[in-house]
Amino acid sequence: MGKQKKTRKYATMKRMLSLRDERLKEKDRLKPKKKEKKDPSALKEREVPQHPSCLFFQYNTQLGPPYHILVDTNFINFSIKAKLDLVQSMMDCLYAKCIPCITDCVMAEIEKLGQKYRVALRIAKDPRFDRLPCTHKGTYADDCLVQRVTQHKCYIVATVDRDLKRRIRKIPGVPIMYLSNHRLL
Repeated sequence: MGKQKKTRKYATMKRMLSLRDERLKEKDRLKPKKKEKKDPSALKEREVPQHPSCLFFQYNTQLGPPYHILVDTNFINFSIKAKLDLVQSMMDCLYAKCIPCITDCVMAEIEKLGQKYRVALRIAKDPRFDRLPCTHKGTYADDCLVQRVTQHKCYIVATVDRDLKRRIRKIPGVPIMYLSNHRLL
């Protein structure tokens, strides 16, 4: 005679007593929550984010020449592919002096890309570019740029990344510079 086969019981859990069960002792039981009655005459408070003082409706008053432009990693790579001089093409786009800024996270991303992107690294280390130190953990540049732009609305963000553009569009008063048809827009 063979061994009798048992059917397996899937997704079975050990049965446990509820903390409100009457079989538990009074001290072990969970006390029923008492709902506080809200006073209808009391003023209702709600948390509303403070509107930035630099915006006059949708116009950002902090933006003005010389423009400070936060540059993303892929923006440098795509401008090299399009054979554009970054600083010169930024000036042609905005008709004013531009100061490209690179955060430590963007620099770390370019360094991580390795030998293939050494031209991008050389461009990023150009003395015309400002280096912005980062105080947060990690080297994820997209979060760094979004965080910096929400705190200080004096930057234009230069990127080709769709997700980053989508995130920045939600922040009012921050313009986006991108590449299209071998030109900066």
